[in-house]
Amino acid sequence: MEPPKVIFLDAVGTLFGVRGSVGEIYSAIARKIENLEVSPEVLDLAFYQSFKASPPLAFAGNVEPDKIPQLEFDWWEAIAVDTFTRAGAIERFDDFKYFFQELYAYFATSKPWYVYPEVLPTLTKWQKNGIKLGIISNFDTRIYQVIENLKLEKLFSTITISSIVGAAKPNSKIFSVALHKHNLKPKDAWHIGDSLKEDYDGAKAVGIRSFLLRRI
Repeated sequence: MEPPKVIFLDAVGTLFGVRGSVGEIYSAIARKIENLEVSPEVLDLAFYQSFKASPPLAFAGNVEPDKIPQLEFDWWEAIAVDTFTRAGAIERFDDFKYFFQELYAYFATSKPWYVYPEVLPTLTKWQKNGIKLGIISNFDTRIYQVIENLKLEKLFSTITISSIVGAAKPNSKIFSVALHKHNLKPKDAWHIGDSLKEDYDGAKAVGIRSFLLRRI
């Protein structure tokens, strides 16, 4: 197998994961900010139902770059509102706006994330072998801060995210934009991710050699 000129990787679930669960974090911050007790298990289920039902984190049309962070904030706030509504707790908040601001800021830090143990040595080895590395993610602009906080930023030549591209995986546009940044053709690239539809099928459809990561 001929080595690639660039390896693209998904972010959440591939490079790093959530400490505990989303439900545990939502519950802990609700307790801290609002002194509100909501079951982490109920919140976790409600979050994934809300997340699955939400539209892609990609904004159609020619959106001005300085407006994207607010659109991202609004997109995640809608999911949070729906999550606590499904959990039967939304009416118990005194100031949901303030709570969500704190929650949103927390996920931009390193605290809720952990890097999988094999990631750093593997990426370092690829980089030393002359292979460029890039991220393709359906994340928002907080990823730049998260990657820096997790001390991974020096490993990546490019970061391509759905909210800026205006298309989310598995849409071919986000893969094409990432390839264009490296001035490469699909045959020159590999992509690794943990989602069959978004990562494996999306990259394969563009002609990129695709690998599905299964974490146990």
